Amino acid sequence: MAWFAVLAGALGFGLVYFSGAAYPAQYAQYLSLAALAGLDSLIGGVRAGTEGKFKSDVFISGFLTNALLAAFLAYLGDSMGQPLGLAALVALGGRIFVNLSIIRRHWMEGHERGSGSGPKSRSPKNGNSKIIEAQTLTQPEGRAVQGE
Repeated sequence: MAWFAVLAGALGFGLVYFSGAAYPAQYAQYLSLAALAGLDSLIGGVRAGTEGKFKSDVFISGFLTNALLAAFLAYLGDSMGQPLGLAALVALGGRIFVNLSIIRRHWMEGHERGSGSGPKSRSPKNGNSKIIEAQTLTQPEGRAVQGE
């Protein structure tokens, strides 16, 4: 079901790119943050799919909520004269990097299992007897995530 997230992202990109619509420059900050929030949701959906936890209703509601909240924070920051959009940019950028690292780790572990050269197949004979466990980080939602 993770294909739904990729399909939604491709469809949204195609609609915006090929529509030829022009937006005033004053909306650039809001639209860019909304697009970044959408990208964060898209990558989060792919991550959930690799973990077998993807739910389309959670993906759609998260996509819309993240995009609207990021644009609203940028607007509120402009109204107050503070760069709140920068805070959303840092938070969303951090989540994207964490999700991509987890997706990469799942992909690499899948390839290691397929070739039989995973870390658990190493024997103490070659000097690699220690298994280093990944650091566990806790996100605000209470889910445990493997850290880098």
